Amino acid sequence: MATIRSRNAPKVFDIHEDEMREEEVEDDQETEESRGEEDEEDGRGKDYDSEESDSIVDPIVQEDMDKFQDTFKGIKERFRLINRIGEGTFSTVYKAEDLLYDVYVNDWDLEEKENGTPFRSPPVKRRSAVDERGMIKRRPKYVAIKKIYVTSSPMRILNELELLHDLERCDSVCPLITAFRHTDQVVAVLPYFRHTDFRDYFREMRMGEIQTYFRSLFTALAAVHEKGILHRDIKPTNFLYDTDKQRGVLVDFGLAEREGTDSKPCLCQESESTRRRRITNSVTAALGPSSGYPKNDSRPSRRANRAGTRGFRAPEVLFKCTEQTTKIDIWSAGVILLTILSRRFPFFNSADDVEAMIEIATIYGNKRMRNSAS
Repeated sequence: MATIRSRNAPKVFDIHEDEMREEEVEDDQETEESRGEEDEEDGRGKDYDSEESDSIVDPIVQEDMDKFQDTFKGIKERFRLINRIGEGTFSTVYKAEDLLYDVYVNDWDLEEKENGTPFRSPPVKRRSAVDERGMIKRRPKYVAIKKIYVTSSPMRILNELELLHDLERCDSVCPLITAFRHTDQVVAVLPYFRHTDFRDYFREMRMGEIQTYFRSLFTALAAVHEKGILHRDIKPTNFLYDTDKQRGVLVDFGLAEREGTDSKPCLCQESESTRRRRITNSVTAALGPSSGYPKNDSRPSRRANRAGTRGFRAPEVLFKCTEQTTKIDIWSAGVILLTILSRRFPFFNSADDVEAMIEIATIYGNKRMRNSAS
């Protein structure tokens, strides 16, 4: 009888026999964040595709999968790539069959947990022979293989895998099954969730369905925020919702970070009296004899995390607030609600941060915007 082994997510990068290389970790935050904004030109961005025919594979996609299997050591023995279901700035996601499903303990499989009495197929060595005689044919188990591009920051990859590992017990969050590394290529293996494309149902949702949708979304956010984690990229394509089961799963923690990371005191957190005194002093200084601005201003510009998808980023992100909290995820969820109620996707469609603030001001009005800024 085959030995059933645990396949919990291993320590990051402690997977293959090739030795760890020392790499310089450069501060490429601005570059990756700016690319993250361009990831959503059509409102989709990186998307885990809905249930489509797996038999129809684009020749270019097939060539890409073949190259991936040939260059990544050991991937063929573990998984059978079926199709490419998502592609973004930082990674490509493939749907694949888990060939070694019966060899490991699969605590991540919610479907088997719900069934109560999971079917156990024959050991891997006997399975092919049994299938040929037509006696037993196991229903294939699918996973999502996330191939993270080698151009991604090593620290960003490490951060994403660690956060997924910390959230592995949250049923509303896509857990990390395991991870592999071969030379400079890192792969994360995640469960494949059957879901419906947001564009196919959001215009037809009734009030009860909207309530169920957001109950599921906020359950996931509560689990994430309880761990002190900011997702930073809440949008419909990152919340895989099954309209039949009325349940969703939060995915894609590529931009997520722990609350308080690189946090610095921000002017918006000062008391109202302090802010008014600062404004008065700045006006007084402006009325002085000197005018204009320094030709060679040596003061560093304000740096803050601006990661996220355009149209879903909160005002504090647009204003480069250095003390961002989990409230930015709630704002993004509110934009999803606005999208559903208005039957318009995307609702906000600005090209830059200034236009984004103008769109928000159009809804809230100048008076409320001034009160927020004062």
